[in-house]
Order: sequence, then structure tokens, then C-alpha cells
Amino acid sequence: MLILSGFSASNYYNKVKLVLLEKAVPFQEELAWLGETDPAASPLGKVPYLRTAHGVLSESSAMVEYVEAAYPGTPLLPAEPFAAAKVRELLVYLELHLELVARNLYPEAFFGGKVSDVAKEKIGAQLEKNIAAFATLARLDASPFIAGDTFTLADCAAIVHLPIVAGASKIVYGRDLLAERMPAARAYLKRMGERPHVQAINADRKRNTELMMQRNAAMATSAAR
Repeated sequence: MLILSGFSASNYYNKVKLVLLEKAVPFQEELAWLGETDPAASPLGKVPYLRTAHGVLSESSAMVEYVEAAYPGTPLLPAEPFAAAKVRELLVYLELHLELVARNLYPEAFFGGKVSDVAKEKIGAQLEKNIAAFATLARLDASPFIAGDTFTLADCAAIVHLPIVAGASKIVYGRDLLAERMPAARAYLKRMGERPHVQAINADRKRNTELMMQRNAAMATSAAR
């Protein structure tokens, strides 16, 4: 059986978990906080990582590609090569051009840190540009899902990444850059939130985030002694 290691407050962990749930692939979860990962399984100390019968995978993009190929039931990639490539294109935009850019705001948005005004201006401009570009590729104005009429790997990524991109921009800039540049995203995320597996993911994320905050507070108190 597959073992997914990491924690449910992680959007990348939840992307892989959602793929497994949507494809009805049996798996177990193993809690692994940052700083407590298995170095043999995750050389960079990142989460998630996935233990398989053949070995361990430590990048979420490789994990979902493996699961899609190894468990072909309930496909989340189109069979037609160009359509599959378009799904992968959307995944790259979501993770490299949206989430990774917005990640620079997370210290101030979620962790009590501070991002310089110069950096915030640069990040905001880049994020607005990238969201607008992604909106031209997504199919939300005419279709129920990111890549068209079928739920795909791109939806599994969008469901976990887009809310955090929107949330970070609202906290830091007082504006939802995602809603401004991609108005259809709000209704899309509401629809996706009605899916049973997404509801389960969100409930686990909420519980795990509370646990993470308690853990971080306890560690900070212990370090101050």
C-alpha cells in the first residue's frame, strides 16, 4: 500500500492526497513535520513524500504522475497527447508562476513575519501578471473545470493552491488579486468545495493547521526558557 508522508496543512501534500482520493487508490498517511522527515526518503527535508512498493518519491509532481500511470482507473489525464500536455501546462502555471510567487508573501501573510515594501511591490506586480496569463489558459469561462469538461490533475492542484494565493494577497495587499484578474475562480472554487473529497481535505487541513499552530507555540515557548 502507498504511504503518503507529510502534514495536511501543506497544499502540496493535499494535492497528492486529493489525487489518491479521487482515483480511489488505497493509501495510508504518515505524519511528518518539517524538520522531522526521513532524510533517506526526502533528501531536501521537504514534504510530501510517497512510499511505494518500488521506492520513495519526494516531489509532488512526480508522485501524481506515478499514481496516474500506476493506477489507470479513474484517469485524471486525458488520453489524447495534446490535451494531456495542456493539463501539464496548467500545472506548471499553477505551481511555478502562481503558488511559488505568492509563497514569497507567506511569511507576512501567515507566519507573523515581514516582507519589505520593495519586495511586496515586485511580488504583487508579478503575481497580477501571472494570474492574468493563467486566466487565458484556464477554461473556466466556458467549462466547469480548469482544463475543460473533465476533472483532471490540474483541478487537484488548483483546488489547493488558488485559495492560498488569494488569501495571501488579501492579507498583504488588502485585495484579492486572484478574484480581480480571474473573476471566474471564485465560483469555480465554490463548486469544487462541494465535492466530498475536497470537503474531507479541507476538514483535515483545518484540524492539522490548528495542531501545527499549537506545536509551533509550544516550541517557541520551550525555546524562550
